[in-house]
Amino acid sequence: MVTTVGHEGDIKSLVRDLILLENDAIAAYETAIDKLSDKSLATQVAAFRKDHLHHLDVLREMARELAFDPPQSGDIKEFLTTGKVALASLAGDSAILKAMKSNENDTVTAYRRAAEHGEAVEKSKVFFAHALADEERHRAWMETTAANL
Repeated sequence: MVTTVGHEGDIKSLVRDLILLENDAIAAYETAIDKLSDKSLATQVAAFRKDHLHHLDVLREMARELAFDPPQSGDIKEFLTTGKVALASLAGDSAILKAMKSNENDTVTAYRRAAEHGEAVEKSKVFFAHALADEERHRAWMETTAANL
């Protein structure tokens, strides 16, 4: 799946779309944690889920600062992110991690674009860069771990 998040014309739309993306990601993480047969892998994935929950908290605070009510759930893409993981579970833990890695590709792209967004203030750019580093770390772990299973 290719994301368009980060191409928004204004900061409110960007933050709103990042919140939706994080909600979708969290749902996919919950599916992966449930479906992974190796509990040590599930424990690591749960730790990454905490990063997403933290990102969501910061984004919701940004929404309040920007004077809009943040979305409380994901959007239609949630069915794609969770469905991909659920289908991959039929092929085992490596396939689940590969599906999660493909989901992480979208969050990496979104936060990279967000960090360069024209309306992002310095405080936002710092957060977006931190979130980007988290997403790159998640993606690298998933890719390496899936390849070694």
